[in-house]
Amino acid sequence: QVQLVESGGGLVQPGGSLRLSCAASGSIGSVNAMGWYRQAPGKQRELVAAITDGSSTNYADSVKGRFTISRDGAKNTVYLQMNSLKPEDTAVYYCKLDQLIVGLPYSFWGRGTQVTVSS
Repeated sequence: QVQLVESGGGLVQPGGSLRLSCAASGSIGSVNAMGWYRQAPGKQRELVAAITDGSSTNYADSVKGRFTISRDGAKNTVYLQMNSLKPEDTAVYYCKLDQLIVGLPYSFWGRGTQVTVSS
């Protein structure tokens, strides 16, 4: 099993910044990608940003230019630097890890961390 623990969420004013961290532990094998998703009340969970094992990145259009995803492979940790935050960024942010186990793809999720952008 793989455990993912997110941290760094909180309350921030519009225009502010937060840095989320997600530390993976347990039976970590061949990691394909790690990413951040978010879910606002009454909405579906959506991709925010993802980074592959080869460090290719992908961002939702709504966060391009404001958020940056990065990864420390040695620490099995992924980060999300969020700048110029807007009220519409308010959501629970979840970390996801995709890896191969005996050649089969598996996905693991963290429990989430709340981000609230409000004045």
